Amino acid sequence: MKIHISRNELLPVLQAANNVVERRQTLPILSNLLFNAENDVVHISATDMEVELVCQIENKTLDAGSVAIPSRKLFDICRALPHEATLNIAHNGNKVSVTSGRSRFTLASMPAQDFPSIGSFVANEEFSLETAMLSELLESTHFSMAHQDVRYYLNGLLLELEAGRIRAVATDGHRLALTDKPMAHSVAKEMQFIIPRKGVLEILRLLNAVGETVHLRLGENHIQVRGEALSLTTKLVDGRFPDYGRVIPEECDKAVIANRESMRAGLSRASILSNEKFRGIRLNFKENILLAVAHNPEQEEAEEEIEVQYNGEPLEVGFNVSYLLDILGVMRTESVRVDINDANSSCLIRDPEDESSRYVVMPMRL
Repeated sequence: MKIHISRNELLPVLQAANNVVERRQTLPILSNLLFNAENDVVHISATDMEVELVCQIENKTLDAGSVAIPSRKLFDICRALPHEATLNIAHNGNKVSVTSGRSRFTLASMPAQDFPSIGSFVANEEFSLETAMLSELLESTHFSMAHQDVRYYLNGLLLELEAGRIRAVATDGHRLALTDKPMAHSVAKEMQFIIPRKGVLEILRLLNAVGETVHLRLGENHIQVRGEALSLTTKLVDGRFPDYGRVIPEECDKAVIANRESMRAGLSRASILSNEKFRGIRLNFKENILLAVAHNPEQEEAEEEIEVQYNGEPLEVGFNVSYLLDILGVMRTESVRVDINDANSSCLIRDPEDESSRYVVMPMRL
């Protein structure tokens, strides 16, 4: 294999591929990228056996072939070269030479046939989506995914398809985020898929580098998201997602409406003196006033008064302030509505005029 390629063309691809490659690998081959050059196209693949990214670069191939090249080293070399540099990458035996101007590097390579692949799979459902829609679905929910929870099915995001709608749901057992959108494609029966945490994060990165639409392929155990020159395949989590509908409050007798940015700023200031470990904050709802109070083990206290619309009975409830700030940070509405019954009930947060995105946060004892 022999190719001649510009640094500015190769560097973004190596950056995306390095996000997939795990730093600590049990198999040495997994710390490599597979370069496959043929028919004036270079395919660069990265995998950790759970997620596989394939990038395509149109490039006049000097000599067709394939080889596995150390991922991090090649990325560091490419990044360190001048912006206008071009690279000559040539494979010879068990070595790969990388030359650019007066710089020359020789890297140890591995056989292309040793490089693993998730492989092809049978798609039960295929359809295209607007990139902005899929990005919004994931951006507005992924922060609620669990991280290394023993309930492995929570360490991911639920993608649910039904007639004319697509829904994303994530929960870590203490909070829940749900967003659903109408879509042109209609499935014959309801379908559910749990995308693992890393797969969700890599799909979000991929969506920043593709065109206006993406193509989704859904199989029994895999999901693939394809753009014009990028393709990401991830295994699905084999498990049953909890019945999220049961934890969404249906009828609440107390409603608070606030300016989203004012509420976010006030809670953010109060959180400075909250307990760094538990992040608890006490919210006191009074007539048209929300008083946010935070304490910490050093006996320090923060108090923020936020103007809201509220005409119910006085209420005091504790929450993890980080959960509230995460929600207010991803919402893009001017106003926010908080529905709650009492100090022992979960609260429902949403746009007062749009229920396509809903957020549930459990209270905490302070």
